[in-house]
Amino acid sequence: MAVARDLLGKNNNVISVIGDGAMTAGQAYEAMNNLGFLDANLIVILNDNKQVSLPTATIDGPATPVGALSSALTKLQASTQFRKLREAAKSITKQIGAQAHQVAAKVDEYARGMISASGSTLFEELGLYYIGPVDGHNVEDLVTIFQKVKAMPAPGPVLIHIVTEKGKGYPPAEAAADKMHGVVKFDIPTGKQFKPKSPTLSYTQYFAEALIKEAETDNKIVAIHAAMGGGTGLNYFQKRFPDRCFDVGIAEQHAVTFAAGLATEGLKPFCAIYSSFLQRGYDQVVHDVDLQKLPVRFAMDRAGLVGADGPTHCGAFDVTYMSCLPNMVVMAPSDEAELMHMIATSAAIDDRPSCFRFPRGNGIGAALPPSNKGTPLEIGKGRILKEGDRVAILGYGSIVQQCVEAASMLRTRGISVTVADARFCKPLDTDLVRRLAKEHEFLITVEEGSIGGFSSHVSHFLSLSGILDGPIKLRPMVLPDRYIEHGSPQDQIQAAGLSSNHITATVLSLLGKPKEALQFK
Repeated sequence: MAVARDLLGKNNNVISVIGDGAMTAGQAYEAMNNLGFLDANLIVILNDNKQVSLPTATIDGPATPVGALSSALTKLQASTQFRKLREAAKSITKQIGAQAHQVAAKVDEYARGMISASGSTLFEELGLYYIGPVDGHNVEDLVTIFQKVKAMPAPGPVLIHIVTEKGKGYPPAEAAADKMHGVVKFDIPTGKQFKPKSPTLSYTQYFAEALIKEAETDNKIVAIHAAMGGGTGLNYFQKRFPDRCFDVGIAEQHAVTFAAGLATEGLKPFCAIYSSFLQRGYDQVVHDVDLQKLPVRFAMDRAGLVGADGPTHCGAFDVTYMSCLPNMVVMAPSDEAELMHMIATSAAIDDRPSCFRFPRGNGIGAALPPSNKGTPLEIGKGRILKEGDRVAILGYGSIVQQCVEAASMLRTRGISVTVADARFCKPLDTDLVRRLAKEHEFLITVEEGSIGGFSSHVSHFLSLSGILDGPIKLRPMVLPDRYIEHGSPQDQIQAAGLSSNHITATVLSLLGKPKEALQFK
């Protein structure tokens, strides 16, 4: 935006506000490196709420605001006179050449040393003029600094490091910022959240428990997450195996390649990353894992629609982007028990990468395997859940439960349909697909994923095998080709057209009962 402003001859201020979480990811450093080279007029406000380990401040150590003295020094650092002195040092460097760079740097360092702590900062080395740390709760200081920076003639890139406290002024949040990061309804005086009670655990907790069970009998199993120990359930794994759990910060690209490195040495890494967050590390999944055929296991949480977490966290694309990779085993459980079996399956796969997805929310109450330890599944084999005729519904992942419910609704109308759980998208259970296509008039595939995923693989197989040339009619049901806004899970599944009602209506329409179908839409 700053470069576009300059190219268009405008003179507005451009301000970028970033959080400390961004500083553990690569893109922020790439941008700062480019910004320092371009020397564009841009103000970067870094809100450091101490939620992420941040290598800011000086080389000598982390920065902390120290009250009035710090405020005074910060104001002085933002002064036009100091800026001019630093610009003079820069101009000396340009005039007398690179050989005198160290001399000019000493002048610059001396100028800063007169006013603040000696030593340089990472931001300064990248070419940004660093101001801070500033108390982010002192409004008067903030206004003064912003006004002075804004008044600077051609300041170049400036970074203002603001230190804040998450939940400032609300004691429950100050005491537990992690638990108050995202909230449901809560009691204001105490901060107690009114979370609905469920007879089952979340899929995330089932994942953590099953992985711990696998790790208890296999000391080569390790776990990796990207600053999401609580979100992925690996905080439980961390407590049980503190030396075998790695938090790499908000850096999914590094998490994937780090896991690949562990795999090259014979360990069994489970890389737990939200489905939508793994998109950031896709190049590494392709080149550092799949191309090398390394047995990294990807646990993709928050797959499919995610309710109040909205479109940014919606795991719509993982089936599509993982199943197109030549070496990847791609799985999706229909319930929490199946999830445990797929964790055991991934642990047993040692000649190629694998992945499994699971949704946000709680399990359905399925009977769990003994001691929560799964049994490896036969690779590429699905299962029949209900036998029927004329219409076969082939579900992939947790949406299978909607398929089963639709079958029950149809049964009350005297219609018996076959329901199958694919389990695997890749390798696809071609024997199962062939059987369903040969024995039924209609085959409906249902998935909580985008176009190009499971249904695409089924269609591809049926087309190449010539089965689609016969009487079978294929109907894919996938997420619509648009982003679905946040809402309750029930509202989202309705908006996506993937509810049991929609599946029932699709079956009735195929059977030539459009009027009955309308009752379910």
